[in-house]
Amino acid sequence: MNSEVGRGTSTSKVYIVADIEVIDPAVYEDYKRLSSAAAEKYHGRWLVRGGAVDVLEGDWQPHRFVVVEFEDEAAARRWYASPEYAAARAVRQRSARSSLLLVHST
Repeated sequence: MNSEVGRGTSTSKVYIVADIEVIDPAVYEDYKRLSSAAAEKYHGRWLVRGGAVDVLEGDWQPHRFVVVEFEDEAAARRWYASPEYAAARAVRQRSARSSLLLVHST
């Protein structure tokens, strides 16, 4: 898939979209705490964090669905590459199976 298709401008809001299957809920609680602090530091705003998901079309069966908004791609990438999120990511990878996307608004 071409990652350039549908890409917004460099100043468009971007979203980190995640589908997370929590395997170890106790350890995942640490991830939530660490990722919250990291997102706050890099000006991320949680739009969706868990909650019920109803599939309207297709066969996708998401687990824990998460959406974080950033002002632009640079901010989202700074957050993702930050030492604060690296610590959180390591905890998530031990406690869950995840798929993450960076989505550009148009």
